[in-house]
Amino acid sequence: MPSLAAAGVMLAILIIACGASGGGAQRVAGDWDAQRAAMVDEQLGARDIRLPRVLDAMRRVPRHLFVPEPQRGNAYGDHPLPIGHGQTISQPYIVAFMTQAIDVRPTDRVLEIGTGSGYQAAILGELAKEIYTIEIVTPLAERARETLASLGYRNVHVRAGNGYLGWPEQAPFDRIIVTAAPDDVPPALVEQLKAGGLMAIPVGDVSQELRILRKTATGLETLDTLPVRFVPMTGKPKK
Repeated sequence: MPSLAAAGVMLAILIIACGASGGGAQRVAGDWDAQRAAMVDEQLGARDIRLPRVLDAMRRVPRHLFVPEPQRGNAYGDHPLPIGHGQTISQPYIVAFMTQAIDVRPTDRVLEIGTGSGYQAAILGELAKEIYTIEIVTPLAERARETLASLGYRNVHVRAGNGYLGWPEQAPFDRIIVTAAPDDVPPALVEQLKAGGLMAIPVGDVSQELRILRKTATGLETLDTLPVRFVPMTGKPKK
């Protein structure tokens, strides 16, 4: 697993999954395969994304289909994009970075909190056995479910609901990835993570940090942290 600290200089100033669409020149829509290949080579491989299976997944998933039509010309740019309802699709680099950091394996069952457009779930669906993903904004959950189904992701299961509660009937999970920031790590997610399992989660309000956590017999071990900025996690910690 790469060190988050090693990427700190690169990521500390990034606005990750924020409301603005970010900078960067708009690419001409059309040759999506070429744009996706350039994204992987220039934004991921040229940085610190090294796992071949993660790079291959990023090459396969058509990111532009997870972006609203007016934004598709920017789908492969190095920035987040708005997807409606005050939410965003994270920049490609952070999707790859978090996926690599939790070392997703083919036998894993993964819980994702914050489906958004479904792009991160699709990347996970390329790598793991089963994905269970929860989105609190019902129209986004429905749209993501339709997009994922149209692309043949039968191993990705979408639920509209409160991410703070996790998906207890499908627990435990080998990996958990959270794409919105709570004030602290939700206890239900800790309970639903397998012993030895890994979680990637941004934590905090104004000041946030991305934590990579491992569940041990005595609690959570923090493997690394990095300053980031995500949209806040909504919902309620309890029923």
